[in-house]
Amino acid sequence: MTRENMNFDVIIVGAGPAGLTAAIRLKQLAHLHEQDLRICVLEKGSRVGAHTLSGAVLETTALDELLPNWRQLDNPVQLAVKKDRFMLLTENYTIPLPLPPQMVNEGNYIISLGLFCRFLAEQAEELGVEIYSGFAASELLFNDQNQVIGVKTGDIGLTKEGNMSSHYQEGIMLHAKQTLLAEGCRGSLTQNAIKHFQLDKESCPQTYGLGIKEIWEVDSKYYQRGQVWHSVGWPLNHSTYGGSFVYHADMNQVSLGLVVGLDYENPSLDPFQELQRFKTHPQIRKLLQGGRRIAYGARTLNEGGSQSIPKLTFPGGALIGDAAGFMNVPKIKGIHTSMKSAMLAADALFPQLQSETVAECSEYTHQLHQSWLWRELHKVRNIRPGFRAGLLMGLCNAALETYLLRGYAPWTLSQKPDYECLKAADKMPVIAYPPPDNILTFDKLSSVALTNTMHIEGQPNHLKLINPTAMIAINYKTYGSPETHYCPAGVYEILYNKKTRAPRLQINSQNCIHCKACDIKDPTQNIIWTPPQGGDGPNYTAM
Repeated sequence: MTRENMNFDVIIVGAGPAGLTAAIRLKQLAHLHEQDLRICVLEKGSRVGAHTLSGAVLETTALDELLPNWRQLDNPVQLAVKKDRFMLLTENYTIPLPLPPQMVNEGNYIISLGLFCRFLAEQAEELGVEIYSGFAASELLFNDQNQVIGVKTGDIGLTKEGNMSSHYQEGIMLHAKQTLLAEGCRGSLTQNAIKHFQLDKESCPQTYGLGIKEIWEVDSKYYQRGQVWHSVGWPLNHSTYGGSFVYHADMNQVSLGLVVGLDYENPSLDPFQELQRFKTHPQIRKLLQGGRRIAYGARTLNEGGSQSIPKLTFPGGALIGDAAGFMNVPKIKGIHTSMKSAMLAADALFPQLQSETVAECSEYTHQLHQSWLWRELHKVRNIRPGFRAGLLMGLCNAALETYLLRGYAPWTLSQKPDYECLKAADKMPVIAYPPPDNILTFDKLSSVALTNTMHIEGQPNHLKLINPTAMIAINYKTYGSPETHYCPAGVYEILYNKKTRAPRLQINSQNCIHCKACDIKDPTQNIIWTPPQGGDGPNYTAM
């Protein structure tokens, strides 16, 4: 079969806020200068928004710059935040805390990020952007000068035996003058580009959090449309970084979740179970009482700060959005920063698209360092690393950085990779979690059912093991198989031989909801997440 080839001016991998913003901005510039640009956005989800998950509260700074008339358009940004609450939780009590200035949400909106991305996709398509959903970019393409010249999509249609089915199609080769990687946190092509071009050799290691979210329909007097709650403390202990959110959305719906920093030490900690415990707090229980859970999902997010942002450009392409790590952790927001990075990249890239040669757009980095985006991230760079010393010291450091130093500390705190933080199982207490009551708390498999996850049977496992024997020799024997705990979808399971009781790891890849936690937290970096067949994975509706 002859492999299909397609040519574009720009290929953008990922139809999230950054990818769609870059496409819109490039088309706006092309129309302004009466030029024609062919721009392709590849989205591995079955449709735009299918793999998109966030809290989410939107700061509109970048949206105002991109689409000044967005309020006059039919858009999903409607519910303004009416009140903020910041709390310290103990197991039974709620202690109000002063609201840090970064967390003030006056003028911001509670949104569904999936619906917001569909809105951006509509604007992009009206400008002539070509969006291809269900196409997973699996490889970067290079020329003889080690320049990126496009991407290849994954092959589709393999049978269980690995033979070609009647619907088999080889991956498509897509060529472009520039390739923008907008895959979001821990994108597979982004990781390949960082490694290939050594983009992170002068930056601190990136660190991550795992966010787990549920949406509930509630019938409670404690539901207050437009309120935003954030909390620290219980159910996490004071040595584990993390926090919860409860957003009172429209139509008596509540989005709630827990973010756990993946630098935790105890291998038996289970972020999913911690979220279930969170819902039993008296403050949350009375809000959810009589309600029903209607959606579930999970996704990792970058928490490293400006010191962990790698070199952004390489010959023939660039990193934008959360692929590069533009989240403002103290503000608990990354949508506006991702969009702004994409606009800066588009502005810098556009003049180079007039040339037929592949180039590296170093002007993007220069413009970034002159922008409000870099100033915003640089001011808060030391707040997240300060929590390595525990909750109390982290809060004290955050107050110091915010109110006294105001982001102008003459130092920058460093960090180590999350996977190096796990301690041996016999050095840590085993965390025992109660069984679900199936009213307020649930198990992982019933939760995965709410994600509408689907993976076509018979395709190769997209979760690769560099050394399969290490999963028992090291993970099981030393760490108690932490992958069976941190995975929020029950993908990893230890089974025992009926006769010998010998353990083995079973990978239920059909459960995978593409959170990327395993690619990050595995203590020997033995698990490599790769894109499955395009369109596979979760099918979120409004997360």
